[in-house]
Formats: sequence, C-alpha cells, structure tokens
Amino acid sequence: MRDYELMFIATPELNEEQLNATMARVSQFIATGGGEVVKTDVWGKRKLAYPIKAFREGQYVVVQCKLDPKQADEVERSLRLSEEIIRHLLIRLSEE
Repeated sequence: MRDYELMFIATPELNEEQLNATMARVSQFIATGGGEVVKTDVWGKRKLAYPIKAFREGQYVVVQCKLDPKQADEVERSLRLSEEIIRHLLIRLSEE
C-alpha cells in the first residue's frame, strides 16, 4: 500500500447532499480496490482557470488515501466514468 493524494473537481450544480454522495462513491471506488481513505478535505466551490465542459466553477475535494499501485488505474477509470466529476488528478506521494 502506498500513499496517494486524489484531487477531483465536481460539477458546481451539486448541492451539499449530492456532493457528500459523490464523495462516498469515490471512497467506495478506493475501498473496492483494497485501499482506504485517510483524510478528506472539501475546499468548496471555486472559479476554474479555464472552462471545463462548459463549467466556469467547480467544487474542489482533496482525498488522501492508501492504495495498492495495481488498483490505481481502476480507481482512475471509475473516476473518468463518473458524470459528477469533471476533472481529477491522482498522484503518489513521495516516500521519505
């Protein structure tokens, strides 16, 4: 298991309940791959640097997790298929 950080941008149209459901679904993607969520930090709605799928704002969420490297591709595939998530970035944190 390695430490990863996942940042995703959800559509700005989601209300708080829908955003919580999306975060739960992302946690389920991670758990399905045998990982675990360590910390979730919601940054809230922010303006995007450039339009993405006709949206000028997005709801930013940062998730720190532990994940098997073999399952990282499956998690990213699940994130790409999610309609509520307009962008995501999964990076491995350095081992110091």
